[in-house]
Amino acid sequence: MRREGIALVLSAPSGAGKTTLIKRLLAEFPHFGYSVSCTTRRPRQGEVHGKDYFFLSREEFERCRAEQSFAEWAEVHGNFYGTPLAPVKEMLRQGQDVLFDIDVQGAAQLKLTLEEAAFAFILPPSMAELERRLRGRGLDDEETIQRRLNNARREMLETRWYDALVVNDDLDAAYDALRAVYLAATLAPGRNPRLVEELLAR
Repeated sequence: MRREGIALVLSAPSGAGKTTLIKRLLAEFPHFGYSVSCTTRRPRQGEVHGKDYFFLSREEFERCRAEQSFAEWAEVHGNFYGTPLAPVKEMLRQGQDVLFDIDVQGAAQLKLTLEEAAFAFILPPSMAELERRLRGRGLDDEETIQRRLNNARREMLETRWYDALVVNDDLDAAYDALRAVYLAATLAPGRNPRLVEELLAR
């Protein structure tokens, strides 16, 4: 009995530890699928069309957007990026789980285009700890750190419509919580619409 695939959507402010948690999730559950995004930026050296990205002209991208062909899209540094909707829905129909690592704006769009998706937001234990982590990385100047902190406050005020909030204070505990969100989603009746019918027919 094959269930339908799950779109697991994860968001977090910079410095909350989302990337580390995703690496642990993929190490335990390597079967997650990957959706190749579209972009209007130029290919970088070594990037392959159709593998790394679908490289589109601005006109092509805008036509696809007008046709509502994207699960979500955004403009970043003057270039458009978008996730094609049809391949994602086909993967889900085939029982393939798909992981989205995306910001609040993109997640809000996915809430409309992928209604059965599971949404989780990774939170820092406090703003003071988030600032400590950002400074500890040694990657950003003061202006960038303050911008990231302001963005974090804004993003955290949008978490009310997520399905689960995971506080990343202790990494092992945070991973256990994220793992539980994923496993609970696999058991939802909406992902197993024919399960009861098949069991009753036995």
